[in-house]
Amino acid sequence: MEQMEREESNVPDVPEQIIDLAKRRKEPVVVQTLRSATAATMSYVVALWLTDVPAPLLAPLTALLVVQVTLFATLTTGIRRVNSVIAGVLVATAFSTIVGLSWWSLGLLILTALSVGHLVRVSEFVPEVAISAMLVLGVTQVTGAAWDRVVETVIGAVVGLLFNTLIVPPVWVGSASEDIEEQARRMRELLRRLSEETEAGRTPLPRATAKLDEARKLDQDIAQVDASIIQAEESVRFNPRVKEPLLTRIVLRTGLDTLEVCAVILRTMTRTMADLAERREDEPLFPPEVAPALQELLSNLAGAVDSFATLITSQVSSAADEAEAFLAVELDAARVSREHVAEVLLTRVREHPRHWQLHGSLLAEIDRMLTELDIDKRAAHLAEELDRVSRESRGRFPKLRRVTDNGRRALRKLSRGRYGRRRM
Repeated sequence: MEQMEREESNVPDVPEQIIDLAKRRKEPVVVQTLRSATAATMSYVVALWLTDVPAPLLAPLTALLVVQVTLFATLTTGIRRVNSVIAGVLVATAFSTIVGLSWWSLGLLILTALSVGHLVRVSEFVPEVAISAMLVLGVTQVTGAAWDRVVETVIGAVVGLLFNTLIVPPVWVGSASEDIEEQARRMRELLRRLSEETEAGRTPLPRATAKLDEARKLDQDIAQVDASIIQAEESVRFNPRVKEPLLTRIVLRTGLDTLEVCAVILRTMTRTMADLAERREDEPLFPPEVAPALQELLSNLAGAVDSFATLITSQVSSAADEAEAFLAVELDAARVSREHVAEVLLTRVREHPRHWQLHGSLLAEIDRMLTELDIDKRAAHLAEELDRVSRESRGRFPKLRRVTDNGRRALRKLSRGRYGRRRM
């Protein structure tokens, strides 16, 4: 009986594994793996059907290089990769026809392939030109077989591009929003723990230093959220499923910029409180008349950070409006608490001027965070970014803009002439 119980305890929990797999199926790595494998298999089947090569492995190789995690990456990075592979195949074809494979021809092949890679401007994929050339030259000794490799590469490129164009990659705005909300949640929890420290009596220095280390880690983890935002920005470009890609990109980017500044302010705030804990080892961190107001102020800041994250990640207008209302309430309450804390601290500093500079520094940091989370400032920041992006897009293609403007003027003149003749 005991043996049966032990065996049952060793059996894995299948439902939990299935749930975990279902959660992971939406991760970018899992999605990209499945898409790449499918596109590579399809390109191999198409190459078998269109060519006489018994094992056209260059077709799935090219498809793997082309199929990117976003449509924008496919049309930029993917195309450069295709160019690098095709350039390498063409260089290897020329070498296999003229000199074949030897130690000196291999060195000359690499030198030529790298030079060609710079000429065709494949950017970071210059080494892939030489790699493709070496691989093809190693298995290609006759001209006919070399051109088969070129055809395989073209097939893989076309299949990969069509695959990502017809079966559009997912929009990664949701995963980026989750990362932003997770970052804001950690900042909120740290602010709430800091508020609890204000009434906890004496605060040991190791405990204050631990919060400083946590704030530093929050500041460092912004880079991971930034990578997620970059992927989300690329996923909405050229994507027909996104109605307002430019606005979505700017909302996420400006929101992360604000959270990044708040993370730096939070790190400075924990540094100030750690300095206070070091200098006030045998007494409370804040005077009894200051602690309750400061605790309420930090709690309001925590709620404001949470509401701000909900505001920038909400895709539904009603949720965004509700988050903006909550943010306004939290900010107003925080400003009222801040004024009360300032008055009490000013009276306290006049009576007992010890550590006044740290108290003033803490108030300055709180003011900076309130300014960063301000709704009006966020609206102005969004408007500035929209104007900047519009100016850059107009300046990037001046000739196309002039042609478009001239076409619009011609259409207006033509329509006016037609209407004028009809009226006459």
